[in-house]
Amino acid sequence: MTNEVTNEANDRRLDPFERLYRQLFPNYPSTFSDKVLKTDIKERDHDYVVAIDVPGIDKKDIHLNYDNDTLSIGVRKDSFGDHEDKDGNLLMSERHYGRMSRSYRLPNVDPHGITAKNDNGILTITLPKRPDSPASHIEIE
Repeated sequence: MTNEVTNEANDRRLDPFERLYRQLFPNYPSTFSDKVLKTDIKERDHDYVVAIDVPGIDKKDIHLNYDNDTLSIGVRKDSFGDHEDKDGNLLMSERHYGRMSRSYRLPNVDPHGITAKNDNGILTITLPKRPDSPASHIEIE
């Protein structure tokens, strides 16, 4: 039950296309999920910390935007030069290239304080909350 609640909460943060795909094919393992940016989001008292797997993606090919309480990430990987042997034979290809993007709703962020770093294929984005943002929990008397 707890896992279902967590999954529903996480689904609200997904971009609309991924949310639709999960609704249409909830139990079907697909290569679609292999092509999304794998992400962990941690909410702390004063900020959000987003960690995204971006192995092999150059810093110049990562684009971030925060607008309307939504963090959008887009990455581009042009190609892999080692797919074929000298005769043009391709034995196996599991690595993806192209464009990927995701969006996450993260409210009450101070956009001027957002920082990002890419270290060993993990993009870590810290989004500080505005000091005037309301508390994220409610005490029950």
